[in-house]
Amino acid sequence: MELDSIDMRILDLLQIDASRSNQDLAEAAHVSPATALRRVRRLVEGGLVERRVALLSPHALPASLTALAEVTLDRQGAEHLAAFEARAIAEAAVQQCYRVSPGPDFMLVLWVPDMPAYHALVQRLFTQDANVCNVKAFFSVHRAKFDPRVDVTLSVSGSPAPSGTRLPGS
Repeated sequence: MELDSIDMRILDLLQIDASRSNQDLAEAAHVSPATALRRVRRLVEGGLVERRVALLSPHALPASLTALAEVTLDRQGAEHLAAFEARAIAEAAVQQCYRVSPGPDFMLVLWVPDMPAYHALVQRLFTQDANVCNVKAFFSVHRAKFDPRVDVTLSVSGSPAPSGTRLPGS
């Protein structure tokens, strides 16, 4: 999918606040409401916008634990990696799941309400799976930054993306 500077501006604006009205989006992007609506539809249908969500403040929620877990499997065949990944992403406490290399096989971002919930997750996800040979968990004591936005103004090289940029996978 070819992207121009208007598409990039709309994508950036949606990442900042996807709840704004089409009229507000059009004004902020300096385009007509019809153009904004048409482009947003194209970006969604093209798979550039996966979904629109509300991000909750962890400070407004009851106490909880965030853990980063390195998971190493005993057997790394494609079927074993896929099986563990399927189990991990089925868990509501797993917010993010990455296959990584080198080092462990997976990095997980976990969010649980308390330590008993973490222990229950460990039993379900790590202990009951005979193929998990090592788990190293790190508990967050302070979140200095969290920003799920992707900087659409930069290309892969780190310089501003020119008009007509093709995003990877498009």
